Amino acid sequence: MKIALVTETFPPEINGVAMTFGVIVRQLGSRGHQVTVYRPRRDDLPAGETHPEFTEVPMPGIPIPRYPQLRLGFPAAGRLRRWWSEDRPDLVHVATEGPLGASAVTAARALGVPVTSSFHTNFHAYTRHYGFGLAHRPVLAWLRHVHNRTRRTFAPTPELCEELTALGFRDVALLSRGIDTWQFHPVRRAEELRAKWGAGPDDPVVIHAGRMAAEKNYGLLARTYAAMQQANPRCRFVLVGDGPLRVRLQREHPGWIFTGFISRADLARHYASADIYVHASLTETFGNVLTEAMASGLAVTGFNYAAARQFIRHGANGLVADCEQPETLIDTAVYLATDPLLRAQIRPAARAATEHQSWDQIIARFEADLLQVAGAPSSCPEPVLA
Repeated sequence: MKIALVTETFPPEINGVAMTFGVIVRQLGSRGHQVTVYRPRRDDLPAGETHPEFTEVPMPGIPIPRYPQLRLGFPAAGRLRRWWSEDRPDLVHVATEGPLGASAVTAARALGVPVTSSFHTNFHAYTRHYGFGLAHRPVLAWLRHVHNRTRRTFAPTPELCEELTALGFRDVALLSRGIDTWQFHPVRRAEELRAKWGAGPDDPVVIHAGRMAAEKNYGLLARTYAAMQQANPRCRFVLVGDGPLRVRLQREHPGWIFTGFISRADLARHYASADIYVHASLTETFGNVLTEAMASGLAVTGFNYAAARQFIRHGANGLVADCEQPETLIDTAVYLATDPLLRAQIRPAARAATEHQSWDQIIARFEADLLQVAGAPSSCPEPVLA
């Protein structure tokens, strides 16, 4: 197929949506599909760069206020309609619901091109973290409006598919997340990196990766690590990523180790060189970082929803906390910080739990769904998710 992907975030940006579609686009391209990615222009990227598996088309946009690492695309329905009239795609997939994504839905519908979408981010849940609680209903209505104008909306977990359906989203389907189990592997452990963090061989290193933003629950994360360090003063805390809260967090927690944004290869080394992963967010649609940490052989704890619910068996390959009682995350994290035998039991089991969640199977399922929507025949039987 000739596929147009419209997204307001894409590599080299570092977040779950960018990572997910970076992998999907490369895989679809390697399967013989002609993929064009429409994304907001970045000054640090060559214009109209061509990759072996796909082509990028830069679009006008602006940095998101207080979040300059990400950009917001401008509406471009007229421009997209002209381009797609001359070079018609077989299908348009919209990965984000911003102005650029919403306008792509309008352009595709005007041309009669099949259009699908993905639901990755609980923007309606974010409103309370930014002092806009009254905007919850309008934001939810906007998301539902955008997605219900597409032929199919993909979400990353069965529970989210059910939740969206209950909220009035139509034609919801599963697009799970794979794990690069070759890249994220315990063999990446680097003792020299641990020494740089001031950690001895038996000192527990706690790591967290992600956007440093209000919706990621950094207040609870800080209380959790404080309790861990009080229970075991040999703990070290490493934070990977960046975002609007980083300056404040560095000021308030001078003992934490901040790496900023790092490459995927370096991220794999950082995961594998740590011992414990704590996931405090309650607003994820999936939580790629948690499964990457498990694949890297870490003892993980997080709330019992999304990826944690799908992959963690409490006490066997990780620990889960009660979403209705957020402070229980502190208890599970302290267990991991103070019980080396528990960590030793959990870590290989965490790795084993992720070894069969390959991207190949997930993308084959997504490809079959897109072919069905586009009306093209599939040459292979429907694959089964791991």
